[in-house]
Amino acid sequence: MQAIRKRYFPALAEYIRSGSEASLYEATEIGKLLHGIHPEDIIAIHEESMQMLVANVDSDEALRLYSRSFIFLIELMVAFRFRVQPEQTSEQRFSEMRDMLLSSHRSFRMVKNKYENVLQHMDSGIAIFDGDGMLSFINVQMAKLLDIPRKTLIGCNLIDILSHSRLSRSTKRIILRLYKEVFLRRSRYLEFLDANGRYLLVTVTYGDQLDGDYLFSVKDVTEYKQIEQSAYQNDKLAMLGKIAAAIAHEIRNPLTSIRGFIQLLKPHLTQLGKEEYSRIILTEIDRANDIIYEFLNSSKPSAPMKEQVPINSLLKEVILLSESEALMKGYQIQFETYDEEMAVSIDVKQVKQVILNILRNAMEAIGELEGERSGRIDIITRRDGKEAEITIRDNGKGMDQLTKSKLFDPFFTTKASGTGLGLSVSYRIVRNHGGKIRVSSNTGEGTEFNIYLPLAE
Repeated sequence: MQAIRKRYFPALAEYIRSGSEASLYEATEIGKLLHGIHPEDIIAIHEESMQMLVANVDSDEALRLYSRSFIFLIELMVAFRFRVQPEQTSEQRFSEMRDMLLSSHRSFRMVKNKYENVLQHMDSGIAIFDGDGMLSFINVQMAKLLDIPRKTLIGCNLIDILSHSRLSRSTKRIILRLYKEVFLRRSRYLEFLDANGRYLLVTVTYGDQLDGDYLFSVKDVTEYKQIEQSAYQNDKLAMLGKIAAAIAHEIRNPLTSIRGFIQLLKPHLTQLGKEEYSRIILTEIDRANDIIYEFLNSSKPSAPMKEQVPINSLLKEVILLSESEALMKGYQIQFETYDEEMAVSIDVKQVKQVILNILRNAMEAIGELEGERSGRIDIITRRDGKEAEITIRDNGKGMDQLTKSKLFDPFFTTKASGTGLGLSVSYRIVRNHGGKIRVSSNTGEGTEFNIYLPLAE
């Protein structure tokens, strides 16, 4: 049996690869040698060989290989049966060949159904269009992405899908862009951002690889994008810290020298009645040093000096600091909690800075409404597993996608007098506490920040 296996596998592989008559002749020769072997053993050898051949190919290619392999198996089985039972009549041989063909067809259907079932339950959306542009296959995940029942899509062409009553306008725009990229530019990989803020990666396999069919695979890569952006953000903040340290060192040294010489000249300036000049110079040098110190601390926050505090008490203190300014401008700040007992281990000063930064930005966003509606800021706390979630939501002007994508970048600001450091520092502080910060916003609909901090153990 081992000798048969060693001969069977390379012969089958050669036929599947080339489809040559010589490899089919080899199937006939192997069939003549199979005296005394049960047909089920032959099927077992075939299945074992096929499992090795399809181990590293995708599902569509596996179906094609299985389909071709059955021709090899039938050729071998015919030779096996005719040599073992030469006394059969032509009618018996025909009947047996028919049974074998029916059996191979059932096997093919079973394999096909198996792989279709795999495709149906993949986490990627799969759609196959034939050469005439008709949708011949769509899996459950793709139908979910389109938000249309599968049974209403099979047999539709692109025009039918675009005119479907349940297809959203944002999805139509994505499909039209996909059509341009695929059929005009022959792009293979495309990335889209849908109306729900999900990043979708589309992979296209063209007809020349699938006997005229077009295979579209769509995967939600939002989590991968968030990880990538987080790593990129950390790299930028680390670089900012290095630049800030270098600048601070280079400026502080000459300022120290200037301060020393001014103090030496102070008695002479006093004699000339210009003592006020020395005082002003020293005051301005000290102010420059303070600015450098603040910039250095902002770009590279120190390690948090943690203490255990009730998160709701901290937020009430921060609200008191901001409430007077909000009342003067006619804004409302509402506080709500779903868990009074939550405690977190944090650096109180640093986390206060984060909350104040976000509240200040919220009030500025409301101010840009210019009286369109009364300004409101909601602050909500709740327990989210092992984390305390702080939500700060405003009804201001909101942000577009481009602004949102650069929000935590150092020096990025939409304000005329802003430094662009506030939110990048807030991001670093929250990360240094083992937490995370997220933002959701749409133009004209306000903005929501969600801060997650680990609960105290």
